Amino acid sequence: MEHIERESMEFDVVIVGAGPAGLSAAIKIRQLAIENNLPDLSVCVVEKGSEVGAHILSGAVLEPRALNELFPNWKEEGAPLNVPVAEDKTFFLLSDTTSKEVPHWMVPKTMHNDGNYIVSLGNVVRWLGQKAEELEVSIFPGFAASEVLYHEDGTVKGIQTGDMGIGKDGEPTHNFTAGYELHAKYTLFAEGCRGHLGKRLIAKYNLDKDADPQHYGIGIKELWEIDPAKHKAGLVMHGAGWPLSETDSAGGWWLYHAENNQISLGMIVDLAYENPHMYPFMEMQRWKTHPLIKQYLEGAKRISYGARAVVKGGFNALPKLTFPGGCLIGDDAGFLNFAKIKGSHTAMKSGMLCGEAVFEAIATGVEKGGDLAIARITEGEDLFAKELTTYTDKFNNSWLKEELYNARNFGPAMHKFGMWIGGAFNFIDQNIFKVPFTLRDLKQDFAALKKLDAVQFKPKYPKPDGKLSFDRLSSVFISNTVHEENQPAHLKLQDILIPVKVNLPVWDEPAQRYCPAGVYEITEDQNGDKRFQINAANCVHCKTCDIKDPSQNITWVTPEGGGGPNYPNM
Repeated sequence: MEHIERESMEFDVVIVGAGPAGLSAAIKIRQLAIENNLPDLSVCVVEKGSEVGAHILSGAVLEPRALNELFPNWKEEGAPLNVPVAEDKTFFLLSDTTSKEVPHWMVPKTMHNDGNYIVSLGNVVRWLGQKAEELEVSIFPGFAASEVLYHEDGTVKGIQTGDMGIGKDGEPTHNFTAGYELHAKYTLFAEGCRGHLGKRLIAKYNLDKDADPQHYGIGIKELWEIDPAKHKAGLVMHGAGWPLSETDSAGGWWLYHAENNQISLGMIVDLAYENPHMYPFMEMQRWKTHPLIKQYLEGAKRISYGARAVVKGGFNALPKLTFPGGCLIGDDAGFLNFAKIKGSHTAMKSGMLCGEAVFEAIATGVEKGGDLAIARITEGEDLFAKELTTYTDKFNNSWLKEELYNARNFGPAMHKFGMWIGGAFNFIDQNIFKVPFTLRDLKQDFAALKKLDAVQFKPKYPKPDGKLSFDRLSSVFISNTVHEENQPAHLKLQDILIPVKVNLPVWDEPAQRYCPAGVYEITEDQNGDKRFQINAANCVHCKTCDIKDPSQNITWVTPEGGGGPNYPNM
């Protein structure tokens, strides 16, 4: 494709991603700008979803600590935190029919939910978006950040939004619209788990050289409307055990009684699982047939479905947060606290800390004679700090670091010692006394997958009944996933031969199973020749393939802006 002339727009700050971290950063910057008489400081947020909240998926139980700091009067301002946790229960599923409730005193304190709220995180983010716009943040939904732009000296200059109207052949169609260049003093990356630009920045600047490998889970969620007689607003249920125990896979489940007779339920499967036959989507479908879960779903209606990867490496896996011209915030860096199974308050706090650092740097530059208008800053003037090391300083002196540091051993203990011994270790570490050492978990998730000849057990998955359990395609349908069909596939193979020549004989091509949207298939023609098919239009943007492919052959990049799921109330 020929070189394209692009229009550019100048902002003081550009933020990639309108999730909890990105919007909290934008809000904090504008709050400080107004308080400190810099009302013209401009902040732009680009969001690949069709609207703010369209791609937001979480359980979710929200700890309001960061929200209390950002908007102390959030209740009066109408934040959608309407269901306080009323009851907190934890269960172990012993088999497909039996379960045992864990006494509350035996549950690690990090998993207690006193003072928290059952929410739709998508609706919380929509509210944050409204608050940001009231503060004159420019939000551009439907625009995917496709490339990082650099100055000649290697510092980040901003981002380029994706071109629209590129055909499958890679050439412009009659609908072609060139993407924009968005330039900024500072660019903040808040793309969520396994952000495709964040991944590139970590590699380019070697940000993870002193960190443990990052770890992930795949979270699969459904929203149901149930019989009002069975609904118990504020009831929080968590658990582990069957069916994942049959394949010695780690993970857990949740079931939250939200508002309007709805329940949020789902499963997180650790992506360090070993059995290549294990099928996370079907494990979640099978789990719903357990009597403990089924009692709420009989006679109920499934109204939404979604999936996304969950970042869970915690403190030990945090990369360096800053690089010249930009920062990583939220799940792009990996701030989720897996000991709490919560990342919204930590993402928000990281955005707020970064927002403070950004504002202070810009304000200092203005005091030194700089101008908010980027065009009037001449080359060579170093009025604005190129690397925001003060963001790291603020993190190191915050409750966010303390919280993550105290939970640093939670995930490694479960990986190293298994559910029972690891659970006992975490009970002692979180409830009795802090152990004085740090456990390490150095094996990449994709490398944990065993070869077919090393695995004896192959689980059997019943055919979905269409009442409690469902197939992937009907599930994707209710995720409201839409992509422009005539566009290049956003799932890139480094080598098109690897899926059939390597992954199929060695691991029975696990992409057929780990993808929760049925994107990947092995098809066979009349001659018996096998082919790897990518149904990119099904993709719900979970990024699991980018993480779990054992050959690391699949790279997820952004499709056209506005494509993907459109999650309501998730």
